[in-house]
Amino acid sequence: MTEQNTRLGILLMVATTFVFAMQDGISRHLASEYNVLMVVMIRYWFFAAFVVTLAVRQAGLRAAAATSQPWVQAFRGVLLAAEICVMVLAFVLLGLVESHAVFASYPLLIAALSGPVLGERVGPWRWVAIGVGFVGVLVILRPGFAVFSVEALVPLLSATMFALYGLLTRYVGRRDSTATSFFWTGTTGAAFMTVVGIWFWEPMTGPDWAWMAALCITGASGHWLLIRTYEVAEASAVQPFAYLQLVFASTLGITVFDERLEWNVALGAAIVIAAGLFTLWREQVARNRLRRPG
Repeated sequence: MTEQNTRLGILLMVATTFVFAMQDGISRHLASEYNVLMVVMIRYWFFAAFVVTLAVRQAGLRAAAATSQPWVQAFRGVLLAAEICVMVLAFVLLGLVESHAVFASYPLLIAALSGPVLGERVGPWRWVAIGVGFVGVLVILRPGFAVFSVEALVPLLSATMFALYGLLTRYVGRRDSTATSFFWTGTTGAAFMTVVGIWFWEPMTGPDWAWMAALCITGASGHWLLIRTYEVAEASAVQPFAYLQLVFASTLGITVFDERLEWNVALGAAIVIAAGLFTLWREQVARNRLRRPG
């Protein structure tokens, strides 16, 4: 990977996190006015159209849908759709700042679950980082304090679901292409959301339809940017910059939605991010050790 490609990949990842943060802000606005399931359902209709169009332009629908593990692919597509619903609900209940601070723990959950789900070995240093990271989550949630509420567990549930989705994506990636996984993600997610969301349809105002269009566009463009990011740069080089979504989303929450950044959320998020970055570094060290001849 050339230095130029790595630099471009970093810029694309920064752009990706910014677009996804804008998507989260729009989701927060719409879901505070309309049913969460309806909002996510419409977003998925556009997403499905996007992945189908992409498949047709590349190798065709038959090639994109071809898989020897359809049930796993379908489950991970449904799981991601359900996770998005849970996260959007967290935005409404807690706001962008606290929700993203807790959600930032998902790389630690991926590391913790990679053993039982994928059979991967997690070294002692990574277990230490995982433990430290969840101390950060506890600092954010403050269980046992008067300010703690069960609602604070909603983004943690979302992070757990997203971690499982990420692990299943790695699992199916052993036999299926990225294009196939992307196709199943969009189509099965849209089918699932239509089944559960159509019952909650309600009329939307003209301005909110404009916001819905913006939500769909940011979702599709964010995924396109993410695909381009991993096409031009190694994941290990750009993954640390994914944490910028927390910065962008929190800034949006504070400036637009009048949210507050509490000291425990800032401290806990810093601990979680530091632990996550350490985990990514240890994974890179382990990969380099395996690549080294002899």
